Amino acid sequence: MSQPDDDLPPPMQDPVGVPPPARAAALPAESVLAQLASDFLRERRIERRWRTALRLFWLALAALLVYSVWLQGRHAPSSTTPHTALIEVRGEIAADTEASAEQLLAALKDAFNDDAAEAVVLRINSPGGSPVQAGIVYDEIKRLKTLHDKPVYAVVEEMCASGAYYIAAAADEIYVDKASVVGSIGVLMDGFGFTGLMEKVGVERRLITAGENKGMLDPYSPLLPKQRAYAQAMLDQIHQQFIAVVREGRGKRLKETPETFSGLFWNGEQAVKLGLADHFGNLDYVAREVVKAEDIVDYTPKDNVAERLAKRFGAAVGAGAVKALRDIAPIR
Repeated sequence: MSQPDDDLPPPMQDPVGVPPPARAAALPAESVLAQLASDFLRERRIERRWRTALRLFWLALAALLVYSVWLQGRHAPSSTTPHTALIEVRGEIAADTEASAEQLLAALKDAFNDDAAEAVVLRINSPGGSPVQAGIVYDEIKRLKTLHDKPVYAVVEEMCASGAYYIAAAADEIYVDKASVVGSIGVLMDGFGFTGLMEKVGVERRLITAGENKGMLDPYSPLLPKQRAYAQAMLDQIHQQFIAVVREGRGKRLKETPETFSGLFWNGEQAVKLGLADHFGNLDYVAREVVKAEDIVDYTPKDNVAERLAKRFGAAVGAGAVKALRDIAPIR
């Protein structure tokens, strides 16, 4: 006797269309493992592609930086016609600025070595800076002037003070505007002392040194009379070096007064009267009327795109390039 249709077992169903958990349960274990392995390998391939792209990016950027710096070092403005060579001295004079000795010396050498350059003009707009950097530039200007017998003029815009005037003293003539700020022939060492404030708030300074003067000028420790005298003597020596440079550069044109080397500064009109400057005039006037070479060629080193990127990204660029070089082993 046959069974009714209601008692028959349900037909087999295709796992397609079944929700993922049910489908995984319906598939054989080998198929599940194969699917997981496939997904894992696909993710690994994507990860390797991104890692490779990142490495190539850092390497390309590092190569661009190296090439750009090399190219800039080789580049020097050139003109076959007689011209006035311009070098800008702008901003603080320090080792890591645009007015560093390294930058200015490279520009000076290029300008003096160019036979078409009739004269070198330093266009100055600087409050000064490091006496060491200024001294290096001064000495190099004097050396190159003697070697090439080429005149040097300083043209002051808004300011030529302290270390900037140190450099200007090497010029054959100094041109200013009537309202330019000139002078400040002096040396300073500044800082702060917090000892009184620390006592009021109950803070104890714990400074351990080997050498009785190792902590000299520490802002959180008292300034001893002996240390103050030593610092003052050192500043006086540097000041005398500055004075000697100005006297050598300006010669009999300098009309010394008790205030000349006191650190005061004057406007351009007063500077001419005191012999700190020679004439009134700007860059175009000097090139046209003094040098007699109206064409001006700028020898000042300029930041290129790669260097701006390097400054923008900072240490990240170097770190990324080093990591890429370290991890550049073949990818399998």
